[in-house]
Amino acid sequence: MAATDRVLKAIQAIVGAKHLLTDEDARVRYGQDWTRFFIPAPLAVAMPADTAQVQALVKLARNEGLALVPSGGRTGLSGGAVAQGGELLVSFDRMDAIKSFNPVDRTVVAEAGVITRNLQAFAEGKGLFYPVDFASSGSSQLGGNIATNAGGIKVLRYGLTRDWVAGLKVVTGAGELLDLNGALVKNATGYDLRHIFIGSEGTLGFVTEATLRLTQPPKGLTAALLAVPQMTDVTSVLLAFRAGLVLSAFEFFSGKALGHVLAGSDLPEPFAARSDYYVLLEFEAPDCLSQKAGIQEAAEAAFAECLAEGWVTDGLLSQSEQQRANFWQYRERISEAITAYTPYKNDVAVVPSAVPGFLQAVDKVVTQAYPDFELVWFGHIGDGNLHLNILKPAALDASQFKQQCEAVSEKVMQVVKVFGGSISAEHGVGLLKKHQLHFTRSAAEIALMRSLKQVFDPDNIMNPGKLLP
Repeated sequence: MAATDRVLKAIQAIVGAKHLLTDEDARVRYGQDWTRFFIPAPLAVAMPADTAQVQALVKLARNEGLALVPSGGRTGLSGGAVAQGGELLVSFDRMDAIKSFNPVDRTVVAEAGVITRNLQAFAEGKGLFYPVDFASSGSSQLGGNIATNAGGIKVLRYGLTRDWVAGLKVVTGAGELLDLNGALVKNATGYDLRHIFIGSEGTLGFVTEATLRLTQPPKGLTAALLAVPQMTDVTSVLLAFRAGLVLSAFEFFSGKALGHVLAGSDLPEPFAARSDYYVLLEFEAPDCLSQKAGIQEAAEAAFAECLAEGWVTDGLLSQSEQQRANFWQYRERISEAITAYTPYKNDVAVVPSAVPGFLQAVDKVVTQAYPDFELVWFGHIGDGNLHLNILKPAALDASQFKQQCEAVSEKVMQVVKVFGGSISAEHGVGLLKKHQLHFTRSAAEIALMRSLKQVFDPDNIMNPGKLLP
């Protein structure tokens, strides 16, 4: 019996015959994320049913020298979930149960394959709220969110995934099962290992289960959509509205981004005239009449100031929950609308106060380098996170396009380094950004990260080739 056949039979014995996929369609579908720059070439797709099967797969892989790649919702944009070298894909699609809910602790125990939006709906059904949210919440999975420390549109108010993880179950590259922190709020007993695995991109171990905190839902959410003529005025708009309101989100996108969304949907033009840039912000306006009136006045005063200063040229305030949801569609559909153009993405971050100068510096570098390429900007200005998307011309080969983009991306990352920023704010490093890690991390930090990799994954079988250069 050939070695490959023997290994496949051993995998089949763990997960069951119908949960080991070897056909070309499944290997391509599960073997790539939204990056689309890498050709998937996995050995097969294994679909474990529980933590015990994941642990058995890891032990088998260690004995056989077989590399493993985690496969969740595959909505990442850095190649972190790509299998291109004969690895076994470990899909968490079957591990999609919300196992328990504790109303006193306000926690849920959920498996890694739970879709983000399903957790949000579960929390809503309990009168609570899971605040980590982003455009891909309808297909992303919790394990992937934790592996990349996903952020999204409400970081300004609620923080990152890391802030909502009370405990983890992880299978390390050594095949060990770690049960980290349980659901404790206070636990002053040394190193908090769960935070090493959050954001580790599956390179140290695979998250199989998480205990996540929930909170009180926001009341009376209201959104404002504003037309902004200059990109560098966005921070002034943020300051004006934040002076009188507690913002839960503050998003920014370009007119070109909106154009792609409108072209691929039945959404109407929000304003009579198209603007170069837009801001979408959100705040709470509780039903209490006295509170609501005061918040409404603060919003109107902020808009009047922005209009008088020329920071905005037009604006809309949502008058219903449906209208608020419609406003968000303009922002949330951007990634989907440009995916067909194989966008090269720079997902960068600086401290919010540095955003105006950073925007100017990056815009100068990019426009000089890409005079013929279409640029699509959007981002979470409230937390300093910007997404620069360069769209591939139809006639240009993907590999050539990537090569050209990488050359200028190095210059963009030099600007990031000057501003003390991050080369990846929320999509991770994966395959796409690992050669740029030195712009954000020192040589000493990278060496320590390698040491951690050796401790938890001594045989380098867990998502090898990702994150670390």
